[in-house]
Amino acid sequence: MSSSRVFVGRLAGRSVFDPAGDRVGKVRDVLVVFRSAGAPRVVGLIVEIPGRKRVFVPIGRVTSIGAGQVIMTGLINMRRFEQRGGETRLVAELIGRGVEFVDGSGPAVIEDVGIARGPSGEWLVSELFVRGPRPGASPFARGASRVVAWAEVREPSTDVAQSAEHLVQTTVDLKAADLANTLLELPAERMFQVIDELPDDRIADALEEMTEDDQARILTRLGDSRAADVLDRMEPDDAADLIAHLPDGAGETLLDLMEPEEAEDVRRLLEYGQDTAGGLMNPTPIILSAEATIAEALALIRKQDTDPAMAAAVFVTLPPYETPTGEFLGVAHFQRLLRYPPHDRLGSHVDQELEAVPVQTSAAEVARRLASYNLVSLPVVDENDRLLGVVTIDDVLDHLLPDDWRHAGDELSTRSRRVD
Repeated sequence: MSSSRVFVGRLAGRSVFDPAGDRVGKVRDVLVVFRSAGAPRVVGLIVEIPGRKRVFVPIGRVTSIGAGQVIMTGLINMRRFEQRGGETRLVAELIGRGVEFVDGSGPAVIEDVGIARGPSGEWLVSELFVRGPRPGASPFARGASRVVAWAEVREPSTDVAQSAEHLVQTTVDLKAADLANTLLELPAERMFQVIDELPDDRIADALEEMTEDDQARILTRLGDSRAADVLDRMEPDDAADLIAHLPDGAGETLLDLMEPEEAEDVRRLLEYGQDTAGGLMNPTPIILSAEATIAEALALIRKQDTDPAMAAAVFVTLPPYETPTGEFLGVAHFQRLLRYPPHDRLGSHVDQELEAVPVQTSAAEVARRLASYNLVSLPVVDENDRLLGVVTIDDVLDHLLPDDWRHAGDELSTRSRRVD
């Protein structure tokens, strides 16, 4: 096995290949066990495989670590990784911990961990990259850094707060669903340390991909003020579902702390049953007048923060152009708009055959219409034909699938996959 020293912080995110050169997944963490004497022993890698699932790969199956990649052979157990007692994840749990030098020279913080293969063939934690205390009160000051052997420090101090800075950096490029999985796989205390360092919009993205029980647990821990800020950044329909899951008093407190416009959207959604079109809809679709041009519509569709399902169509109404709008006139589909000159009026390209659904329509009927007509969204109107919002296909799927749908495939993946 290639056995040069490897720092775990640089290993995280690297691709894992089989001997034929096919990509298996990417490294997310390194798992070790502490011993009564000597450095911790590496027992394996936590690898993310397609489908956003994390599995355990024993270190004995790894034939090479280096050159920015990992090569493995043998069988992969496709069961989702579950951490056992006595095991420690280096990125998630060790990096950022405080240590004390054996020689009494003071405290330091672990910023990276080096692993290397020893003479006996075992992979061990060989070195630590540590940084000393900040000199002075300036937030820009940095303590002195150095590489030390494991034997030069005492085991991580339990009374020193663990920094989540490095782990937060590893989540920067994660998609919302991956970020949610990463957070939920951490020990509870570590998860909240990372959440404390994340910006509100990233927390909002992650919450939208979690079950309501997990959402409520995290939101309660944030405190009312920050929880309200996070809710402001969630999609109104997701925020409404979450608030509906909270005790009445707690939900009303958060609504009072939210931005008035955001809270108003959420309050309107809470008036409808969760299994109706009104309970499923998003009240902030793209809305324009019939006199607007195709160029104006495409400019709104191009906005980076627009959900793909919401960007599939522009909804044309009479004024006002915020929900509840004036009379609903029809839908201008994105693909159709691409076929015509930018200066054309939207009113000339409205699909008037697509019928809106009343706000009390059942979720089952909404799903039937979406499937029957191969649609990704449906407009929702009130008794006066005013547009109230839009139900997208992902809203319906989230409602119809079982609560544990994100992990429902685990029982199908207990067999191993050979990669040699």
